[in-house]
Amino acid sequence: MKLWTALAAASVLAVASAACTQEQAGDAAEEPAAAPPFMGTELADGPWDYETAEEDIHVEIVTRELDTPWSMTFTPSGDALITERPGRLRILRDGVLDPTPIAGLPAMYALGIAGLYDVVLHPNFAENQLVYLSYTKVDPNDPANSAIAIMRGRWDGGYELTDVEDIFVAQAWYGAEPLPEKCCGQGPPFGSYGGRMVFDAVGYLYLTSGDRNFGEMVGNPANHFGKILRLNDDGTPAEGNPWMRNLGHAPEAWTTGHRNPLGLSIDPETGIMWESEFGPRGGDEVNRIERGADYGWIRVTQGFHYDDTPAEGVKDVEGVTDPVLVFGPPSLNPGNLTVYRGDALSNWDGDLFLTSFTQGLLRFELDDDNMPVGDPEHMLRELGQRWRDVKVGPDGALYLLNDMSDGALIRIVPSD
Repeated sequence: MKLWTALAAASVLAVASAACTQEQAGDAAEEPAAAPPFMGTELADGPWDYETAEEDIHVEIVTRELDTPWSMTFTPSGDALITERPGRLRILRDGVLDPTPIAGLPAMYALGIAGLYDVVLHPNFAENQLVYLSYTKVDPNDPANSAIAIMRGRWDGGYELTDVEDIFVAQAWYGAEPLPEKCCGQGPPFGSYGGRMVFDAVGYLYLTSGDRNFGEMVGNPANHFGKILRLNDDGTPAEGNPWMRNLGHAPEAWTTGHRNPLGLSIDPETGIMWESEFGPRGGDEVNRIERGADYGWIRVTQGFHYDDTPAEGVKDVEGVTDPVLVFGPPSLNPGNLTVYRGDALSNWDGDLFLTSFTQGLLRFELDDDNMPVGDPEHMLRELGQRWRDVKVGPDGALYLLNDMSDGALIRIVPSD
């Protein structure tokens, strides 16, 4: 890792950060006048009270002592584990952020927007104490290469993960020079990793794997680029995957045709899996994930390639599943999403919530077929934050993380 630290120093990191900021921010400068001109301003102290279409809400800061938080999950005791993208795992105990990170995580590739991503608990965490973390792993044979990976460890509530091991590493390693020729003005290889995870009700683990800004590779069924993967809890391919018995296909693949899927959740009431992903210029998507579906990337997109290369198809292409929601241009830059189920904010029960870097928190009503209807309600835009994650807490509140170096966790509850 010392070699990679040297390679990732000052000038290289500056170039990487600039390129990935462009990838993430998309067309934020073209946002409507109603939105702040730049999402990424310092969060005010709060609290705030709002009258929204269905709920009068109180918004409060739980902690603002985080560094680029990415994901959170709640423990059976009601505490929360929070990941910071630079490579730290934090614990929120009784609503207070513990100043000591949890040790035991491996070194990771942290150039640009790479690093530590999602955290989920095993469905039987109370018995086995297993924690799963997705992260960008360095190729042990070439520090310029990386891949999305899942580590698993045991956590007893203290300050260290034990029995830490990689249970899955995506194929193939990518990033070393010389890079192959790519179309469409795609970005650098240290981006578009995906990295969101979720367990389903049966106990299978899903991981989103991005296209690494090399969309041509998504059409190759043998690799994990641009696919959602379905795994057993030990990282092996799950029985029943659609291409498991097909020669030349990655047995872990559940769906294909994704660019950079950064949101994934399952509605606990319906079992529907929802996914959100970055498009190119515009073309950001929300999808309902179905076994064996092809969502089209890189051949089909409702966005615009960065160099104005025309897409082969836009929508209604045979064999391709179109998104249920499309945004932009200008780009929405979506984070995670969830369907609210709970009594605390009862007027929102069954509504879909989507975080965004440029448009605040979006709320969509779903019809009887669980499809979004009407225009979304935009909330929290005036706070000027790049919202990364949204989760329903055990208390029925909505919790949001922002994607900022002065990162914060906020809580949304009903107004008194």
